[in-house]
Amino acid sequence: MSLPEQPSPESAHAAAVIGTTDRTRKRAVRAWALWDWGSASFNAVVTTFVFSTYLSSNYFVDPAIVAAANGEASDPALMAAKADNASLIGVALMIAGIMIAALAPVLGQRSDGSGRRKLWLGVNTGIVVLAMAAMVFVEGTPGYLILGATLLAVGNVFFEFASVNYNAMLVQVSTRENMGRVSGFGWGMGYVGGIVLLLILLVGFIGLADDPGPLGVTEDGGLNIRLAVLASAVWFGIFAIPVLVRVPEIPAQERRVRVGFFRSYAVLWGTLTKLWHGNRQVLQFLLASAVFRDGLAGVFTFGAIIAAQVFGFTSSEVLYFAVGANVVAGISTILAGRLDDRFGSKTVIMVSLIGLVVAGTVVLFIGTAKVGFWIVGLILCMFVGPIQSASRSFLARITPERREGEIFGLYATTGRAVSFLAPGLFALFVGLTHDTRFGILGIVLILLAGLLLMLPVKPRQAVID
Repeated sequence: MSLPEQPSPESAHAAAVIGTTDRTRKRAVRAWALWDWGSASFNAVVTTFVFSTYLSSNYFVDPAIVAAANGEASDPALMAAKADNASLIGVALMIAGIMIAALAPVLGQRSDGSGRRKLWLGVNTGIVVLAMAAMVFVEGTPGYLILGATLLAVGNVFFEFASVNYNAMLVQVSTRENMGRVSGFGWGMGYVGGIVLLLILLVGFIGLADDPGPLGVTEDGGLNIRLAVLASAVWFGIFAIPVLVRVPEIPAQERRVRVGFFRSYAVLWGTLTKLWHGNRQVLQFLLASAVFRDGLAGVFTFGAIIAAQVFGFTSSEVLYFAVGANVVAGISTILAGRLDDRFGSKTVIMVSLIGLVVAGTVVLFIGTAKVGFWIVGLILCMFVGPIQSASRSFLARITPERREGEIFGLYATTGRAVSFLAPGLFALFVGLTHDTRFGILGIVLILLAGLLLMLPVKPRQAVID
């Protein structure tokens, strides 16, 4: 993988932030992208392939129900109990989304106003790492399900807050001409980091073919899973350090006057008003992306749960799929970054959304054969990375200078304002049918709505006086 070339910045703002030499700029890009690399420990291990799957496993079902099933994964009582657990996880994430929607506008705007972008990135990342580390205490018994779901929700809340600051830093390490490549490089690094970490966990903790790994960690009470998540917390903490050290803070003269907590909402309303009069395309994109990004979150969170409960994937098989998924997503995201710069971010977004809607719908009709999920799941992963990267670069391109933190705060706010949709609809369809497979229907409907909302959006520069 090669680092995207860094042409000289055209603005004094960019030059002041990322430096004036190619070597300095490339070091800043690498340091920035390493946060993406480290964040794979949360995205891949906690929310997608390991911890969320662990919470939806037999560990957290009444032992009497498990015993009565006698090893039959299709036992109605067992399936209903596991579906109820999946629904509870969905509710926890829905609550987390509501909290993010309420707090992100203030925290994002205030961190931008204080000029302490790196400080708040460090604080929020640190809380995520602590939440991950605390997951080691979630023993594999029904009584710990609520604790596990709570930690999962807390991690999601502060990971989103950290992402506001991190995404805003894209303009500190790139120019408008190469944002697609730099953003794609960052997302690609995240997927590569996910591959490396998942292989380490698979061999060292989870074990191959459900056999104990070389460390001999027992599966009693899910100890191997819990220690794997603890190792992932250490991984994230280590790779979050470079961006805090090597990427300069925004210049002091560009910092806005800080206001009180509640006054921040008035400032936010003023920004929205100016966007409405200056360029409504930004607001249209924020709305459309809010919807389809919630659908993406649903794919991440509930994809592994569907693989385990519907297609009978074991913990090891889920990780095998995770490695393959990250390989496909990493390659497609890096390539899409170059297509982004050439054909535009919207083109990448639209093509990816169409691919996701089609592939997600197919999941309803492929039976329970594992090979079917492998094929369709990898196709889904081929489109997930590019749409995330292109969305970030699309917004960065239409954001006025010196307003990045505020606009990306709105990006997080609008995203989480509807973040109850995917968990809520997933829980609704699962609850109505008592079949985890039909949860994908709710996610597909959200992705389709995002696609329709994205159609009229035009990539015009925002105007804020």
